[in-house]
Amino acid sequence: MNIRNFCIIAHIDHGKSTLADRMLEITWTLRKVEHGQVLDRMDLEQERWITIKLTPVRMQRKWYEFNLIDTPGHVDFQYEVSRSLAAVEGAILLVDASQWIQAQTLSVLYQAVEQWLEIIPVLNKIDLPAADPERVAKEIEHIIWIHRDDIICVSGKTWENVDKVLDYIIEKVPEPKIKKEAQINTALIFDCVYDSYKWVVAYIKVVEWQFKTGDVVYLVHSKNKLTITEVGHFDPEYSSDKVIKEWQIGYIVTWEKTVRNVEIWDTILGGIKYTQGDELKKYAVPGFRKIKPYVYAGVYPIDTNDYNKLKESLDKLSINDSAVEYEMEDSKALGFWFRCGFLGMLHMDIIKERLSREYNVETIFTIPTVVYLIKTKNLSLDQIKSGQNIQNLLKSWLYKQILNNLQSAICNLQSDDLENDIDTEWNQALKDILKPWLVVKSWADMVEQGVIDEIWEPIANVEIVGPEGYAGNIMQLCQEYRWKLVKMDSIDATRLVRHYELPMGEIIIDFYDRLKSLTKWYATMNYEFRGYQEADLTKLDIWVNGEKIEALSRVVHQDKAYTLWRTVVEKLKDLIPKHLFIIPIQAGIGAKIIARETISAMRKDVIAKCYGWDVTRKRKLLKKQKEGKKRMKSIGSVDVPSDVFIKMVARN
Repeated sequence: MNIRNFCIIAHIDHGKSTLADRMLEITWTLRKVEHGQVLDRMDLEQERWITIKLTPVRMQRKWYEFNLIDTPGHVDFQYEVSRSLAAVEGAILLVDASQWIQAQTLSVLYQAVEQWLEIIPVLNKIDLPAADPERVAKEIEHIIWIHRDDIICVSGKTWENVDKVLDYIIEKVPEPKIKKEAQINTALIFDCVYDSYKWVVAYIKVVEWQFKTGDVVYLVHSKNKLTITEVGHFDPEYSSDKVIKEWQIGYIVTWEKTVRNVEIWDTILGGIKYTQGDELKKYAVPGFRKIKPYVYAGVYPIDTNDYNKLKESLDKLSINDSAVEYEMEDSKALGFWFRCGFLGMLHMDIIKERLSREYNVETIFTIPTVVYLIKTKNLSLDQIKSGQNIQNLLKSWLYKQILNNLQSAICNLQSDDLENDIDTEWNQALKDILKPWLVVKSWADMVEQGVIDEIWEPIANVEIVGPEGYAGNIMQLCQEYRWKLVKMDSIDATRLVRHYELPMGEIIIDFYDRLKSLTKWYATMNYEFRGYQEADLTKLDIWVNGEKIEALSRVVHQDKAYTLWRTVVEKLKDLIPKHLFIIPIQAGIGAKIIARETISAMRKDVIAKCYGWDVTRKRKLLKKQKEGKKRMKSIGSVDVPSDVFIKMVARN
């Protein structure tokens, strides 16, 4: 079987897509490309010079079939990368010869090594004047123990040695191992997109036997039944075939109208009788996991009349990007809006740009937040009475974090499919454990400080690669974000890899930008979710004229509470328009006020008509005005414009 499946591991702007284009041209899959990137099809990908969406393509050379999956390089799109790694047997480690190995490249490299993929090291851009292949080759040799002679130096721009990479893939990447233990057609879904003509198209890797048009197949985890209407491969456009055979990478047209019915990482089974139980799970390809958004933000249309248009746009966008999660919300202060989940800050920026370009909807995104776990003392809350809190825990899989952290004896009895058997007898005890816990995705959903027993926050494992000369700046920055240094590794004599544990709520906003600034863009970082842990966090509230404004509540660490809320009340003082009476603005924790500002009242010059030296008359008028202001304050209400709330929570 002459099939070679591989992907390319590389950092942003290290020439990954250019190298892929050269491979397409050498194998005569496409004619020579004079402009643009063939596999980076979106306008945003070509403008920003980044890969956002994985793209498969099939090539032929020397009677061998090459299946390449072009993958993103940014940490926010590692979900795309992990799916690519699961569908291949080899990976090209591509490094810019004029730079060095980046933190995000190391992270993906470790994943590839853990999956026992064959690693092929390649140095790109050797034609640049600043290129230093020997220095970078020593780094690679030191990190992954590959001999210098096995490292290929190429130039995607001049085509130098690109053909050698393909020959090396034939020699080094192993043939897929075939296990025909049962007469069952099996395939892994590693991606899923929506096409306006074909509807839902699933990208698959066939593991056993084959699939053809007309086959009736079953999805193991989503428990759905489908009839395949078309099969084919990528060249890189859709190219239909009669059949897709084992270990080939291709696509199937499912004729479904939404990707929610065809989950990524699911297993397709054919040639088997369907049953309603869980018997099919024994044939599933290992590694199924649901996507977990880590960053949440509110999305508002700039024009309130565009609310329905925004809803339709988010619905269409989520079809082509299954990583986007959204739900409708409504509040008195903010009106109608959407709470959206993203994989990271760049992912959020990309979605905002796509809404503007592809759907012509201008939006405002709020300051991003993470998901908190709250243990409450009050079991009479509406969420707890209705059981909605447990459903939210099961839906987000956060119940496993709680059970693992509690480490009680009964937690060892937890089921891997707790969602389906939560009402069984022994799982009733687990249900009692989860009862006081709430999932909080936004500050406005936070319960009162007085009923909070514990607050857990998500923690990230952060790897920072940077020159040793900037060690002081990096450590000082991490201290501001409540750091915990785990270990340090040396790449060479001048660069270190620092491993930290940092709160995700702290680093998602401006940590990366500040790191780049303090190290003159030499340092790079990568982060991944580690788990939840209890933290000394508190809910801070805002009162305007004695009325609590829930939409402006936030969760912060105790050490930063006073500094942050002094800034917040000062900003509100400038944004809220003056009224005919004095308006106090207060920030506090529970019943304790920690910051205050006062908006002075609009005053009419009541003594303007008094001439001469009639002091008694002037005092009488001023006293009357003062009493009127006092009475007005006691019965008046503050009209806070909706744009004030938006400006307070909008991301700058």
